[in-house]
Amino acid sequence: LDIKALVIIGGDDSNTNACVLAEYYASINSGVQVIGCPKTIDGDLKNEQIETSFGFDTACKVYSELIGNIQRDCNSARKYWHFIKVMGRSASHIALECALQTHPNICIVSEEVEAKGLLLDQIIDDIAAVIAKRAERGLNYGTVIIPEGLIEFIPAMKKLISELNDFLAHNQEEFDLVRRSGKRDYIISKLSHENAEIYASLPESVARQLTLDRDPHGNVQVSLIETEKLLAEMVKNKLNEWKKEGKYNGKFATITHFFGYEGRCAAPSNYDADYCYSLGYTASMLVAAGKTGYMSSVRNTTAPAAEWIAGGIPITMMMNMERRHGEMKPVIQKALVELDGEPFNYFVSQRDKWAVETDYVYPGPIQYFGPTEVCDQPSKTLQLEQKGCIVVQ
Repeated sequence: LDIKALVIIGGDDSNTNACVLAEYYASINSGVQVIGCPKTIDGDLKNEQIETSFGFDTACKVYSELIGNIQRDCNSARKYWHFIKVMGRSASHIALECALQTHPNICIVSEEVEAKGLLLDQIIDDIAAVIAKRAERGLNYGTVIIPEGLIEFIPAMKKLISELNDFLAHNQEEFDLVRRSGKRDYIISKLSHENAEIYASLPESVARQLTLDRDPHGNVQVSLIETEKLLAEMVKNKLNEWKKEGKYNGKFATITHFFGYEGRCAAPSNYDADYCYSLGYTASMLVAAGKTGYMSSVRNTTAPAAEWIAGGIPITMMMNMERRHGEMKPVIQKALVELDGEPFNYFVSQRDKWAVETDYVYPGPIQYFGPTEVCDQPSKTLQLEQKGCIVVQ
């Protein structure tokens, strides 16, 4: 094919492959250069040199529009609690950004759950406590934002999923031969005692979803786990218990949502369009300079475009060892929500207020024309990370 250069556009897994390819092509003196570009709506491919990935800004603005629409209806009908799951398998950047844009009553941040070692029952108690507080004010409605990958961050569930991943990586064919009616008992018989007890305690639907086919990288497909329905059902049961004990006298009805492809397939925001163009141009300059194994980098993007800083970063400096398909492999480390970072700290400073008050924000659709303050603003996350404050439009 006489290929001279290959630009790989994707997230941490795709750019891990870019690094491996670059090393391989260099080892055989093929002359093929490999350059990576950061693209993932999850926002988990970032570091000091890679500020964000294109797609994150657009997806969050689309999800925030939808959440804002739900909150407008919620504040009008005043009779439903909406449990809203948003994409973000390994990090809660999307959930946090959407919370910063829309001010929901509750937003769960998976990294905080893991850091505090919270059990599923504790998460349920926390949600139910907010619902009960609002009910005392006559507010039997609200919104809960849930990150897609929450289940994997609950320590006990994380251990269970890790053991399931390892087991199925080596026994998938045997598992496939087991009749559907016997799959649950089969898994329970193969797990350690601690994980078998947890697995047996899960609702049938969630237990089944945990054993569905893995993604190409050997990970459980958390988007198939209906966490929003699980939490809504468990909160309902908790509130029923409290009602019998006289601790809760409100009304509770739920509607569940999962926002996924609505954000992935949207037309890009102005910020993403400009950022993506700059990344592509920088990738071409890296190729022209004879580089390989580098990732295109554009920084200082909260400033005017004339002040953006373009360059390249060796992909190898982002690698670490992780278990994949039951073996340790070098992969790019995912960037999780930093619990001491400005975005999370700002959220923490506001969430108690948002929990009991109805402080909803309705962002509306992505704007393309008009003042730059309206049309070209980067994400709230990026504003807080770089400027320490949110620009008020």
